[in-house]
Amino acid sequence: MTALSRLAKRWGLQTSSFLFFVSAGIVVVFAALTIAFVEPMGDAFGAASTWLLTNLGWFYIFGVSVFLLFLIYLAISRWGRVRLSEEDEGPEHSDKAWFAMLFAAGIGTILMFWAVAEPVNHFANPPRAGVEPSSIEAAQEAMGFTLYHFGLHTWTIFTLPGLAFAYFIHKRRLPPRVSSMFQPFLGEKIHGPIGRAIDVIAIVGTVLGVAVSIGLGTLQINAGLSDLLGISESAGAQLIIIGVVTGVAILSVAAGLNRGIKVLSNTNILVAIGLLLFVLITGPTLVMIKGTVESAGTYLFMLPELMFWNDTFHDTGWQGSWTVFYWAWTITWSPFVGIFIAKISKGRTIRQFITGVLGLPTLFTIVWFGIFGMGVFDIEMNGDGGLVERVVDQGDIPGAMFEFLTNFPLATLTSFVGIVLVAVFFITSMDSAGLVLDTMTNGHEDPAPTKQRVFWTFSVGLVAAALLIASGDEGLSVLQDFITVVGLPFFVLGFLMMANMLRALKEDAGELPPLRTRRWLRVLPPEEWLRRRRAGTVEDAVMVPEPVPGTEPEYSDDPVESPADADDAGIADEAPAGTGGRGAADDK
Repeated sequence: MTALSRLAKRWGLQTSSFLFFVSAGIVVVFAALTIAFVEPMGDAFGAASTWLLTNLGWFYIFGVSVFLLFLIYLAISRWGRVRLSEEDEGPEHSDKAWFAMLFAAGIGTILMFWAVAEPVNHFANPPRAGVEPSSIEAAQEAMGFTLYHFGLHTWTIFTLPGLAFAYFIHKRRLPPRVSSMFQPFLGEKIHGPIGRAIDVIAIVGTVLGVAVSIGLGTLQINAGLSDLLGISESAGAQLIIIGVVTGVAILSVAAGLNRGIKVLSNTNILVAIGLLLFVLITGPTLVMIKGTVESAGTYLFMLPELMFWNDTFHDTGWQGSWTVFYWAWTITWSPFVGIFIAKISKGRTIRQFITGVLGLPTLFTIVWFGIFGMGVFDIEMNGDGGLVERVVDQGDIPGAMFEFLTNFPLATLTSFVGIVLVAVFFITSMDSAGLVLDTMTNGHEDPAPTKQRVFWTFSVGLVAAALLIASGDEGLSVLQDFITVVGLPFFVLGFLMMANMLRALKEDAGELPPLRTRRWLRVLPPEEWLRRRRAGTVEDAVMVPEPVPGTEPEYSDDPVESPADADDAGIADEAPAGTGGRGAADDK
Protein backbone atom coordinates (compact mmCIF):
# COMPACT_ATOMS: atom_id res chain seq x y z
CA MET A 1 0.00 0.00 0.00
CA THR A 2 1.45 3.35 -1.06
CA ALA A 3 1.65 6.44 1.12
CA LEU A 4 -1.19 8.03 -0.88
CA SER A 5 -3.36 4.94 -0.36
CA ARG A 6 -2.72 5.02 3.38
CA LEU A 7 -3.60 8.72 3.46
CA ALA A 8 -6.83 8.08 1.55
CA LYS A 9 -7.74 5.28 3.96
CA ARG A 10 -7.01 7.46 6.99
CA TRP A 11 -9.30 10.18 5.63
CA GLY A 12 -12.07 7.72 4.81
CA LEU A 13 -11.89 8.24 1.03
CA GLN A 14 -12.97 5.60 -1.47
CA THR A 15 -11.29 6.79 -4.63
CA SER A 16 -8.13 6.49 -6.69
CA SER A 17 -5.59 7.90 -4.27
CA PHE A 18 -3.17 8.84 -7.08
CA LEU A 19 -5.70 10.67 -9.23
CA PHE A 20 -7.34 12.36 -6.27
CA PHE A 21 -4.24 13.69 -4.54
CA VAL A 22 -2.24 14.53 -7.66
CA SER A 23 -5.14 16.36 -9.32
CA ALA A 24 -6.14 18.08 -6.08
CA GLY A 25 -2.54 19.08 -5.46
CA ILE A 26 -2.21 20.66 -8.90
CA VAL A 27 -5.48 22.56 -8.44
CA VAL A 28 -4.51 23.87 -4.99
CA VAL A 29 -0.98 24.83 -6.10
CA PHE A 30 -2.36 26.61 -9.15
CA ALA A 31 -4.82 28.60 -7.03
CA ALA A 32 -2.08 29.51 -4.54
CA LEU A 33 0.37 30.62 -7.25
CA THR A 34 -2.33 32.63 -9.02
CA ILE A 35 -3.14 34.53 -5.82
CA ALA A 36 0.50 34.93 -4.71
CA PHE A 37 1.94 35.94 -8.09
CA VAL A 38 -0.86 37.81 -9.80
CA GLU A 39 1.12 39.78 -12.39
CA PRO A 40 3.66 37.06 -13.41
CA MET A 41 0.89 34.48 -13.85
CA GLY A 42 -1.21 36.92 -15.88
CA ASP A 43 1.77 37.89 -18.06
CA ALA A 44 2.72 34.24 -18.65
CA PHE A 45 -0.77 33.22 -19.78
CA GLY A 46 -1.08 36.39 -21.85
CA ALA A 47 2.14 35.66 -23.74
CA ALA A 48 1.22 32.01 -24.28
CA SER A 49 -2.27 32.97 -25.45
CA THR A 50 -0.90 35.49 -27.95
CA TRP A 51 1.42 32.87 -29.45
CA LEU A 52 -1.37 30.30 -29.71
CA LEU A 53 -3.80 32.73 -31.33
CA THR A 54 -1.19 33.73 -33.89
CA ASN A 55 0.07 30.26 -34.78
CA LEU A 56 -2.62 27.75 -33.82
CA GLY A 57 -5.92 29.62 -33.91
CA TRP A 58 -6.69 27.84 -37.20
CA PHE A 59 -6.35 24.46 -35.45
CA TYR A 60 -9.13 25.33 -32.99
CA ILE A 61 -11.44 26.37 -35.87
CA PHE A 62 -10.56 23.34 -37.98
CA GLY A 63 -10.89 20.92 -35.07
CA VAL A 64 -14.45 21.70 -34.05
CA SER A 65 -15.69 21.59 -37.66
CA VAL A 66 -14.06 18.18 -38.19
CA PHE A 67 -15.69 16.93 -34.97
CA LEU A 68 -19.09 18.06 -36.30
CA LEU A 69 -18.63 16.29 -39.65
CA PHE A 70 -17.55 13.11 -37.84
CA LEU A 71 -20.70 13.13 -35.67
CA ILE A 72 -22.92 13.66 -38.72
CA TYR A 73 -21.23 10.68 -40.38
CA LEU A 74 -21.85 8.46 -37.35
CA ALA A 75 -25.50 9.53 -37.12
CA ILE A 76 -26.33 8.71 -40.74
CA SER A 77 -24.17 5.59 -40.99
CA ARG A 78 -25.13 2.09 -39.88
CA TRP A 79 -23.39 2.81 -36.58
CA GLY A 80 -26.30 5.08 -35.74
CA ARG A 81 -28.37 1.98 -34.85
CA VAL A 82 -26.07 0.95 -31.99
CA ARG A 83 -27.81 1.38 -28.64
CA LEU A 84 -25.79 2.88 -25.78
CA SER A 85 -26.59 0.17 -23.26
CA GLU A 86 -25.51 -3.36 -22.56
CA GLU A 87 -28.86 -5.12 -22.88
CA ASP A 88 -30.71 -2.76 -25.25
CA GLU A 89 -32.60 -1.07 -22.41
CA GLY A 90 -34.64 2.00 -23.23
CA PRO A 91 -33.83 5.55 -22.01
CA GLU A 92 -33.86 6.15 -18.25
CA HIS A 93 -35.15 9.74 -18.46
CA SER A 94 -38.00 11.31 -20.40
CA ASP A 95 -37.11 13.56 -23.32
CA LYS A 96 -38.23 16.63 -21.38
CA ALA A 97 -36.15 15.85 -18.29
CA TRP A 98 -33.21 14.82 -20.48
CA PHE A 99 -33.26 18.11 -22.39
CA ALA A 100 -33.57 20.20 -19.21
CA MET A 101 -30.60 18.53 -17.55
CA LEU A 102 -28.25 18.64 -20.53
CA PHE A 103 -29.20 22.27 -21.24
CA ALA A 104 -28.74 23.52 -17.68
CA ALA A 105 -25.50 21.62 -17.15
CA GLY A 106 -24.26 22.65 -20.58
CA ILE A 107 -24.46 26.31 -21.54
CA GLY A 108 -27.28 27.75 -19.46
CA THR A 109 -24.98 30.30 -17.85
CA ILE A 110 -23.40 31.14 -21.20
CA LEU A 111 -26.75 31.93 -22.83
CA MET A 112 -27.64 34.33 -20.03
CA PHE A 113 -24.24 36.01 -20.22
CA TRP A 114 -24.05 36.46 -24.00
CA ALA A 115 -27.74 36.69 -25.07
CA VAL A 116 -27.50 40.47 -25.35
CA ALA A 117 -23.75 41.09 -25.21
CA GLU A 118 -22.76 39.18 -28.34
CA PRO A 119 -25.37 40.50 -30.81
CA VAL A 120 -24.79 44.11 -29.73
CA ASN A 121 -21.01 43.73 -29.99
CA HIS A 122 -21.13 42.34 -33.53
CA PHE A 123 -23.77 44.92 -34.48
CA ALA A 124 -21.48 47.78 -33.42
CA ASN A 125 -18.23 46.13 -34.56
CA PRO A 126 -18.93 43.78 -37.50
CA PRO A 127 -16.51 40.83 -37.58
CA ARG A 128 -15.90 40.98 -41.35
CA ALA A 129 -14.47 43.89 -43.27
CA GLY A 130 -16.72 45.88 -45.58
CA VAL A 131 -19.81 45.79 -43.35
CA GLU A 132 -21.02 49.15 -42.06
CA PRO A 133 -21.46 49.21 -38.25
CA SER A 134 -25.03 49.49 -36.91
CA SER A 135 -26.50 48.75 -40.33
CA ILE A 136 -29.09 46.18 -41.38
CA GLU A 137 -26.33 44.05 -42.87
CA ALA A 138 -24.41 44.30 -39.59
CA ALA A 139 -27.50 43.10 -37.70
CA GLN A 140 -27.92 40.13 -40.03
CA GLU A 141 -24.29 39.09 -39.80
CA ALA A 142 -24.32 39.61 -36.04
CA MET A 143 -27.03 36.96 -35.72
CA GLY A 144 -25.18 34.61 -38.10
CA PHE A 145 -21.99 34.79 -36.06
CA THR A 146 -23.80 34.56 -32.74
CA LEU A 147 -25.65 31.39 -33.75
CA TYR A 148 -22.41 29.99 -35.18
CA HIS A 149 -20.84 30.41 -31.76
CA PHE A 150 -23.70 28.92 -29.75
CA GLY A 151 -25.37 26.52 -32.15
CA LEU A 152 -24.13 23.25 -33.64
CA HIS A 153 -20.44 23.90 -33.02
CA THR A 154 -20.70 24.49 -29.28
CA TRP A 155 -22.84 21.40 -28.85
CA THR A 156 -20.46 19.40 -31.05
CA ILE A 157 -17.78 20.02 -28.44
CA PHE A 158 -20.06 18.46 -25.81
CA THR A 159 -21.47 15.70 -28.01
CA LEU A 160 -18.21 14.07 -29.09
CA PRO A 161 -16.86 13.24 -25.60
CA GLY A 162 -20.41 12.60 -24.39
CA LEU A 163 -20.92 9.94 -27.07
CA ALA A 164 -17.53 8.37 -26.42
CA PHE A 165 -18.21 8.27 -22.67
CA ALA A 166 -21.65 6.77 -23.24
CA TYR A 167 -20.27 4.03 -25.51
CA PHE A 168 -17.34 2.98 -23.36
CA ILE A 169 -19.22 3.30 -20.05
CA HIS A 170 -22.56 1.73 -21.02
CA LYS A 171 -21.42 -0.64 -23.80
CA ARG A 172 -17.94 -1.73 -22.81
CA ARG A 173 -18.60 -1.11 -19.10
CA LEU A 174 -15.30 0.69 -18.63
CA PRO A 175 -14.62 3.16 -15.82
CA PRO A 176 -16.16 6.64 -16.35
CA ARG A 177 -12.81 8.25 -17.09
CA VAL A 178 -11.38 10.02 -20.11
CA SER A 179 -8.68 7.34 -20.36
CA SER A 180 -11.39 4.72 -21.01
CA MET A 181 -12.08 6.34 -24.38
CA PHE A 182 -8.57 5.29 -25.47
CA GLN A 183 -8.95 1.62 -24.53
CA PRO A 184 -9.10 0.34 -28.15
CA PHE A 185 -5.52 1.57 -28.68
CA LEU A 186 -4.15 1.46 -25.11
CA GLY A 187 -5.79 -1.76 -23.88
CA GLU A 188 -5.08 -2.39 -20.21
CA LYS A 189 -2.58 0.50 -20.25
CA ILE A 190 -5.53 2.75 -19.45
CA HIS A 191 -4.70 1.80 -15.85
CA GLY A 192 -1.01 2.65 -16.33
CA PRO A 193 1.01 5.89 -16.45
CA ILE A 194 -0.39 6.99 -19.84
CA GLY A 195 -3.99 6.50 -18.73
CA ARG A 196 -3.34 8.25 -15.45
CA ALA A 197 -1.71 11.21 -17.21
CA ILE A 198 -4.75 11.55 -19.49
CA ASP A 199 -7.09 11.48 -16.49
CA VAL A 200 -5.11 14.04 -14.49
CA ILE A 201 -5.11 16.42 -17.47
CA ALA A 202 -8.86 15.93 -17.90
CA ILE A 203 -9.67 16.42 -14.21
CA VAL A 204 -7.51 19.51 -13.75
CA GLY A 205 -8.59 21.00 -17.08
CA THR A 206 -12.24 20.46 -16.20
CA VAL A 207 -11.84 22.24 -12.86
CA LEU A 208 -10.15 25.18 -14.58
CA GLY A 209 -12.67 25.35 -17.43
CA VAL A 210 -15.72 25.27 -15.17
CA ALA A 211 -14.03 27.85 -12.92
CA VAL A 212 -13.82 30.28 -15.86
CA SER A 213 -17.55 29.83 -16.46
CA ILE A 214 -18.20 30.44 -12.77
CA GLY A 215 -16.03 33.56 -12.95
CA LEU A 216 -18.10 34.97 -15.83
CA GLY A 217 -21.32 34.13 -14.00
CA THR A 218 -20.03 35.94 -10.91
CA LEU A 219 -19.24 39.05 -12.93
CA GLN A 220 -22.78 39.06 -14.31
CA ILE A 221 -24.43 38.53 -10.91
CA ASN A 222 -22.31 41.35 -9.51
CA ALA A 223 -23.36 43.63 -12.39
CA GLY A 224 -27.04 42.83 -11.77
CA LEU A 225 -26.77 43.47 -8.04
CA SER A 226 -24.98 46.73 -8.78
CA ASP A 227 -27.91 47.87 -10.94
CA LEU A 228 -30.56 46.76 -8.46
CA LEU A 229 -29.01 47.42 -5.08
CA GLY A 230 -26.01 49.64 -5.78
CA ILE A 231 -23.53 46.96 -4.64
CA SER A 232 -20.08 47.86 -5.94
CA GLU A 233 -18.51 45.76 -8.67
CA SER A 234 -15.42 44.79 -6.71
CA ALA A 235 -13.29 41.76 -5.91
CA GLY A 236 -14.72 41.64 -2.39
CA ALA A 237 -18.32 41.48 -3.62
CA GLN A 238 -17.41 38.84 -6.19
CA LEU A 239 -15.72 36.65 -3.58
CA ILE A 240 -18.83 36.83 -1.40
CA ILE A 241 -21.00 35.84 -4.38
CA ILE A 242 -18.76 32.87 -5.15
CA GLY A 243 -18.82 31.83 -1.49
CA VAL A 244 -22.61 31.92 -1.26
CA VAL A 245 -23.25 30.11 -4.53
CA THR A 246 -20.55 27.51 -3.81
CA GLY A 247 -22.26 26.78 -0.50
CA VAL A 248 -25.61 26.21 -2.20
CA ALA A 249 -23.94 24.04 -4.86
CA ILE A 250 -22.37 21.90 -2.14
CA LEU A 251 -25.79 21.31 -0.59
CA SER A 252 -27.17 20.38 -4.01
CA VAL A 253 -24.38 17.97 -4.90
CA ALA A 254 -24.72 16.30 -1.51
CA ALA A 255 -28.40 15.65 -2.32
CA GLY A 256 -27.47 13.75 -5.49
CA LEU A 257 -28.61 13.77 -9.12
CA ASN A 258 -32.35 13.16 -8.78
CA ARG A 259 -33.01 15.28 -5.69
CA GLY A 260 -30.58 18.09 -6.38
CA ILE A 261 -29.39 18.66 -9.92
CA LYS A 262 -32.49 17.32 -11.68
CA VAL A 263 -34.90 19.46 -9.64
CA LEU A 264 -32.81 22.61 -10.09
CA SER A 265 -32.44 21.98 -13.84
CA ASN A 266 -36.16 21.42 -14.43
CA THR A 267 -37.10 24.49 -12.39
CA ASN A 268 -34.57 26.77 -14.03
CA ILE A 269 -35.42 25.85 -17.60
CA LEU A 270 -39.07 26.75 -16.87
CA VAL A 271 -38.04 30.12 -15.41
CA ALA A 272 -35.76 30.78 -18.41
CA ILE A 273 -38.59 30.04 -20.83
CA GLY A 274 -40.83 32.31 -18.77
CA LEU A 275 -38.35 35.20 -19.11
CA LEU A 276 -38.07 34.51 -22.83
CA LEU A 277 -41.85 34.64 -23.29
CA PHE A 278 -42.07 37.83 -21.22
CA VAL A 279 -39.55 39.57 -23.49
CA LEU A 280 -41.35 38.26 -26.57
CA ILE A 281 -44.82 39.38 -25.42
CA THR A 282 -43.87 42.80 -24.05
CA GLY A 283 -41.38 43.60 -26.84
CA PRO A 284 -41.85 44.01 -30.59
CA THR A 285 -43.40 40.55 -30.91
CA LEU A 286 -43.84 40.40 -34.68
CA VAL A 287 -40.34 41.72 -35.33
CA MET A 288 -38.88 39.14 -32.94
CA ILE A 289 -40.75 36.21 -34.50
CA LYS A 290 -39.92 37.21 -38.08
CA GLY A 291 -36.35 38.02 -37.13
CA THR A 292 -35.85 34.66 -35.41
CA VAL A 293 -36.99 32.77 -38.51
CA GLU A 294 -34.79 34.96 -40.70
CA SER A 295 -31.81 34.52 -38.36
CA ALA A 296 -32.12 30.74 -38.65
CA GLY A 297 -31.86 31.06 -42.42
CA THR A 298 -28.92 33.47 -42.16
CA TYR A 299 -27.14 31.01 -39.87
CA LEU A 300 -27.66 28.06 -42.22
CA PHE A 301 -26.54 30.16 -45.20
CA MET A 302 -23.36 31.40 -43.45
CA LEU A 303 -22.48 28.11 -41.71
CA PRO A 304 -20.61 26.33 -44.54
CA GLU A 305 -18.29 29.31 -44.95
CA LEU A 306 -17.84 30.06 -41.24
CA MET A 307 -16.94 26.44 -40.44
CA PHE A 308 -13.47 26.97 -41.91
CA TRP A 309 -13.22 30.78 -41.99
CA ASN A 310 -9.94 31.96 -40.42
CA ASP A 311 -9.92 35.68 -41.32
CA THR A 312 -6.76 34.95 -43.32
CA PHE A 313 -6.62 38.04 -45.52
CA HIS A 314 -7.66 40.79 -43.11
CA ASP A 315 -6.26 39.15 -39.95
CA THR A 316 -7.97 41.63 -37.63
CA GLY A 317 -7.53 39.47 -34.51
CA TRP A 318 -11.29 39.39 -34.03
CA GLN A 319 -11.53 35.61 -34.33
CA GLY A 320 -9.01 35.03 -31.56
CA SER A 321 -10.98 37.16 -29.11
CA TRP A 322 -14.29 35.49 -29.96
CA THR A 323 -14.38 32.15 -31.80
CA VAL A 324 -11.11 30.66 -30.59
CA PHE A 325 -11.87 31.76 -27.04
CA TYR A 326 -15.30 30.12 -27.19
CA TRP A 327 -13.99 26.82 -28.56
CA ALA A 328 -11.09 26.67 -26.09
CA TRP A 329 -13.33 27.57 -23.16
CA THR A 330 -16.05 25.09 -24.08
CA ILE A 331 -13.73 22.17 -24.73
CA THR A 332 -12.04 22.47 -21.33
CA TRP A 333 -15.24 21.59 -19.54
CA SER A 334 -16.48 19.18 -22.19
CA PRO A 335 -15.29 16.12 -20.20
CA PHE A 336 -17.55 17.08 -17.31
CA VAL A 337 -20.52 17.92 -19.54
CA GLY A 338 -19.79 14.89 -21.71
CA ILE A 339 -19.76 12.40 -18.87
CA PHE A 340 -22.85 14.03 -17.35
CA ILE A 341 -24.73 13.76 -20.66
CA ALA A 342 -23.54 10.16 -21.04
CA LYS A 343 -24.84 9.35 -17.56
CA ILE A 344 -28.35 10.64 -18.34
CA SER A 345 -28.41 9.21 -21.89
CA LYS A 346 -28.13 5.47 -21.26
CA GLY A 347 -30.40 3.46 -23.54
CA ARG A 348 -30.49 5.86 -26.49
CA THR A 349 -29.08 4.89 -29.87
CA ILE A 350 -26.07 6.71 -31.31
CA ARG A 351 -28.38 8.35 -33.85
CA GLN A 352 -30.82 9.49 -31.15
CA PHE A 353 -27.95 10.72 -28.99
CA ILE A 354 -26.31 12.80 -31.73
CA THR A 355 -29.51 14.26 -33.15
CA GLY A 356 -30.86 14.97 -29.67
CA VAL A 357 -27.74 16.51 -28.12
CA LEU A 358 -26.94 18.51 -31.26
CA GLY A 359 -30.46 19.32 -32.41
CA LEU A 360 -32.62 20.14 -29.40
CA PRO A 361 -30.28 22.64 -27.69
CA THR A 362 -29.42 24.24 -31.05
CA LEU A 363 -33.10 24.82 -31.81
CA PHE A 364 -33.56 26.41 -28.39
CA THR A 365 -30.44 28.52 -28.95
CA ILE A 366 -31.82 29.83 -32.26
CA VAL A 367 -35.06 30.89 -30.56
CA TRP A 368 -33.29 32.34 -27.51
CA PHE A 369 -30.79 34.47 -29.41
CA GLY A 370 -33.32 35.29 -32.11
CA ILE A 371 -35.69 36.91 -29.62
CA PHE A 372 -33.06 38.71 -27.56
CA GLY A 373 -31.01 39.69 -30.63
CA MET A 374 -34.01 41.18 -32.44
CA GLY A 375 -34.86 43.04 -29.25
CA VAL A 376 -31.34 44.49 -29.19
CA PHE A 377 -31.55 45.72 -32.78
CA ASP A 378 -35.02 47.21 -32.26
CA ILE A 379 -33.79 49.17 -29.23
CA GLU A 380 -30.75 50.49 -31.11
CA MET A 381 -32.42 51.20 -34.47
CA ASN A 382 -35.94 52.23 -33.42
CA GLY A 383 -35.77 52.93 -29.69
CA ASP A 384 -33.73 54.95 -27.20
CA GLY A 385 -30.52 52.96 -27.69
CA GLY A 386 -27.92 52.83 -24.91
CA LEU A 387 -26.84 49.23 -25.32
CA VAL A 388 -23.92 49.99 -27.62
CA GLU A 389 -22.74 52.75 -25.31
CA ARG A 390 -22.77 50.61 -22.16
CA VAL A 391 -21.72 47.24 -23.57
CA VAL A 392 -19.33 48.21 -26.35
CA ASP A 393 -18.07 51.71 -25.57
CA GLN A 394 -17.84 51.19 -21.81
CA GLY A 395 -16.97 47.47 -22.07
CA ASP A 396 -19.61 46.43 -19.54
CA ILE A 397 -20.39 43.00 -21.01
CA PRO A 398 -21.61 41.51 -17.69
CA GLY A 399 -24.21 44.31 -17.41
CA ALA A 400 -25.58 43.83 -20.94
CA MET A 401 -28.62 41.75 -19.97
CA PHE A 402 -29.68 44.15 -17.23
CA GLU A 403 -29.33 47.22 -19.46
CA PHE A 404 -31.47 45.39 -22.02
CA LEU A 405 -34.22 44.63 -19.47
CA THR A 406 -34.55 48.32 -18.55
CA ASN A 407 -36.30 48.76 -21.90
CA PHE A 408 -39.15 46.45 -20.86
CA PRO A 409 -41.90 46.65 -18.21
CA LEU A 410 -41.20 45.48 -14.64
CA ALA A 411 -37.48 46.02 -15.16
CA THR A 412 -36.63 45.60 -11.48
CA LEU A 413 -38.50 42.30 -11.23
CA THR A 414 -37.10 40.87 -14.45
CA SER A 415 -33.58 41.91 -13.49
CA PHE A 416 -34.01 40.06 -10.21
CA VAL A 417 -35.26 37.01 -12.11
CA GLY A 418 -32.22 37.29 -14.39
CA ILE A 419 -29.89 37.26 -11.39
CA VAL A 420 -31.62 34.19 -9.99
CA LEU A 421 -31.39 32.42 -13.36
CA VAL A 422 -27.66 33.07 -13.64
CA ALA A 423 -27.14 31.94 -10.04
CA VAL A 424 -29.07 28.69 -10.51
CA PHE A 425 -27.36 27.92 -13.82
CA PHE A 426 -24.16 28.70 -11.94
CA ILE A 427 -25.15 26.24 -9.18
CA THR A 428 -26.15 23.44 -11.56
CA SER A 429 -22.82 23.79 -13.37
CA MET A 430 -20.91 23.57 -10.10
CA ASP A 431 -22.80 20.67 -8.56
CA SER A 432 -22.77 18.74 -11.85
CA ALA A 433 -19.03 19.32 -12.06
CA GLY A 434 -18.52 18.16 -8.46
CA LEU A 435 -20.49 14.97 -9.09
CA VAL A 436 -18.70 14.20 -12.36
CA LEU A 437 -15.20 15.03 -11.10
CA ASP A 438 -15.73 12.63 -8.20
CA THR A 439 -16.95 9.96 -10.63
CA MET A 440 -13.93 10.45 -12.89
CA THR A 441 -11.56 10.22 -9.94
CA ASN A 442 -13.24 7.14 -8.45
CA GLY A 443 -13.52 5.26 -11.72
CA HIS A 444 -17.07 4.07 -10.96
CA GLU A 445 -20.55 5.50 -10.45
CA ASP A 446 -21.48 3.62 -7.28
CA PRO A 447 -22.15 5.57 -4.07
CA ALA A 448 -19.03 7.15 -2.59
CA PRO A 449 -18.41 9.34 0.49
CA THR A 450 -20.16 12.70 0.12
CA LYS A 451 -17.03 14.52 1.29
CA GLN A 452 -15.37 13.70 -2.05
CA ARG A 453 -18.07 15.40 -4.13
CA VAL A 454 -18.03 18.32 -1.72
CA PHE A 455 -14.28 18.73 -2.15
CA TRP A 456 -14.46 18.92 -5.95
CA THR A 457 -17.34 21.40 -5.84
CA PHE A 458 -15.35 23.52 -3.40
CA SER A 459 -12.24 23.30 -5.60
CA VAL A 460 -14.14 24.80 -8.55
CA GLY A 461 -15.20 27.73 -6.37
CA LEU A 462 -11.64 28.13 -5.07
CA VAL A 463 -10.10 28.34 -8.54
CA ALA A 464 -12.85 30.71 -9.73
CA ALA A 465 -12.07 33.00 -6.79
CA ALA A 466 -8.34 32.84 -7.54
CA LEU A 467 -8.88 33.72 -11.21
CA LEU A 468 -11.07 36.70 -10.33
CA ILE A 469 -8.46 37.97 -7.87
CA ALA A 470 -5.78 37.58 -10.55
CA SER A 471 -7.86 39.23 -13.28
CA GLY A 472 -8.45 42.42 -11.30
CA ASP A 473 -9.76 45.23 -13.49
CA GLU A 474 -8.92 43.28 -16.66
CA GLY A 475 -11.64 40.73 -15.88
CA LEU A 476 -12.77 39.05 -19.07
CA SER A 477 -9.52 39.47 -21.03
CA VAL A 478 -7.46 37.60 -18.41
CA LEU A 479 -9.99 34.76 -18.33
CA GLN A 480 -9.82 34.58 -22.13
CA ASP A 481 -6.01 34.34 -22.16
CA PHE A 482 -6.03 31.66 -19.52
CA ILE A 483 -8.62 29.38 -21.10
CA THR A 484 -7.13 29.67 -24.61
CA VAL A 485 -3.94 28.04 -23.32
CA VAL A 486 -5.66 25.35 -21.27
CA GLY A 487 -7.88 24.28 -24.19
CA LEU A 488 -5.07 23.16 -26.55
CA PRO A 489 -4.44 19.61 -25.21
CA PHE A 490 -8.18 18.90 -25.26
CA PHE A 491 -8.31 19.46 -29.03
CA VAL A 492 -5.50 16.95 -29.51
CA LEU A 493 -7.40 14.44 -27.36
CA GLY A 494 -10.51 15.07 -29.48
CA PHE A 495 -8.85 13.76 -32.66
CA LEU A 496 -7.57 10.68 -30.80
CA MET A 497 -11.08 10.20 -29.39
CA MET A 498 -12.58 9.93 -32.88
CA ALA A 499 -10.03 7.30 -33.95
CA ASN A 500 -10.70 5.21 -30.83
CA MET A 501 -14.46 5.47 -31.26
CA LEU A 502 -14.32 4.16 -34.84
CA ARG A 503 -12.03 1.31 -33.87
CA ALA A 504 -14.28 0.29 -30.98
CA LEU A 505 -17.36 0.27 -33.21
CA LYS A 506 -15.60 -1.89 -35.79
CA GLU A 507 -14.34 -4.26 -33.13
CA ASP A 508 -17.71 -4.70 -31.44
CA ALA A 509 -20.07 -4.75 -34.43
CA GLY A 510 -20.80 -7.72 -36.68
CA GLU A 511 -22.16 -7.43 -40.20
CA LEU A 512 -25.64 -8.70 -39.29
CA PRO A 513 -28.83 -6.62 -39.34
CA PRO A 514 -30.10 -5.65 -36.84
CA LEU A 515 -26.68 -4.60 -35.62
CA ARG A 516 -25.65 -6.97 -32.83
CA THR A 517 -22.59 -6.08 -30.79
CA ARG A 518 -20.21 -7.70 -28.37
CA ARG A 519 -20.95 -7.34 -24.64
CA TRP A 520 -18.34 -6.52 -22.03
CA LEU A 521 -17.78 -7.32 -18.38
CA ARG A 522 -17.75 -4.40 -16.00
CA VAL A 523 -14.27 -2.95 -15.53
CA LEU A 524 -13.09 -1.36 -12.28
CA PRO A 525 -9.83 0.49 -11.64
CA PRO A 526 -7.25 -1.81 -9.97
CA GLU A 527 -7.39 -0.07 -6.59
CA GLU A 528 -11.18 -0.23 -6.50
CA TRP A 529 -11.19 -3.90 -7.66
CA LEU A 530 -8.75 -4.83 -4.90
CA ARG A 531 -10.75 -2.91 -2.29
CA ARG A 532 -13.94 -4.72 -3.26
CA ARG A 533 -12.15 -8.06 -3.41
CA ARG A 534 -11.03 -7.63 0.16
CA ALA A 535 -14.59 -6.71 1.11
CA GLY A 536 -15.96 -9.69 -0.82
CA THR A 537 -18.13 -7.54 -3.11
CA VAL A 538 -16.20 -7.73 -6.38
CA GLU A 539 -18.99 -9.81 -8.02
CA ASP A 540 -18.48 -10.14 -11.81
CA ALA A 541 -16.21 -7.11 -12.27
CA VAL A 542 -12.71 -7.34 -13.74
CA MET A 543 -9.64 -5.12 -13.88
CA VAL A 544 -8.63 -5.72 -17.50
CA PRO A 545 -11.21 -4.94 -20.23
CA GLU A 546 -12.76 -8.29 -21.14
CA PRO A 547 -15.79 -9.20 -23.31
CA VAL A 548 -18.51 -11.55 -22.10
CA PRO A 549 -17.68 -15.00 -23.49
CA GLY A 550 -19.87 -16.07 -26.38
CA THR A 551 -20.78 -12.57 -27.57
CA GLU A 552 -17.93 -12.04 -30.07
CA PRO A 553 -19.19 -11.00 -33.54
CA GLU A 554 -18.54 -13.24 -36.52
CA TYR A 555 -16.62 -11.51 -39.29
CA SER A 556 -17.13 -12.71 -42.83
CA ASP A 557 -16.65 -11.54 -46.40
CA ASP A 558 -19.78 -13.44 -47.44
CA PRO A 559 -23.06 -11.60 -48.18
CA VAL A 560 -24.88 -10.33 -45.08
CA GLU A 561 -27.10 -12.94 -43.47
CA SER A 562 -30.69 -12.35 -42.46
CA PRO A 563 -31.62 -11.96 -38.76
CA ALA A 564 -33.04 -15.50 -38.80
CA ASP A 565 -29.76 -16.90 -40.14
CA ALA A 566 -27.92 -15.03 -37.41
CA ASP A 567 -29.97 -16.73 -34.70
CA ASP A 568 -29.35 -20.13 -36.32
CA ALA A 569 -25.63 -19.41 -36.39
CA GLY A 570 -25.61 -19.60 -32.61
CA ILE A 571 -25.02 -15.99 -31.66
CA ALA A 572 -26.49 -15.92 -28.18
CA ASP A 573 -28.72 -13.16 -26.91
CA GLU A 574 -27.74 -13.97 -23.36
CA ALA A 575 -24.43 -15.32 -22.11
CA PRO A 576 -23.18 -15.90 -18.60
CA ALA A 577 -20.63 -13.44 -17.35
CA GLY A 578 -17.07 -14.66 -17.36
CA THR A 579 -15.04 -15.26 -14.27
CA GLY A 580 -12.80 -12.34 -15.05
CA GLY A 581 -9.71 -14.52 -14.79
CA ARG A 582 -7.59 -12.11 -16.78
CA GLY A 583 -8.71 -9.36 -14.44
CA ALA A 584 -7.65 -11.19 -11.32
CA ALA A 585 -4.64 -10.06 -9.38
CA ASP A 586 -2.85 -11.06 -6.27
CA ASP A 587 -4.11 -9.18 -3.23
CA LYS A 588 -0.86 -7.67 -2.27
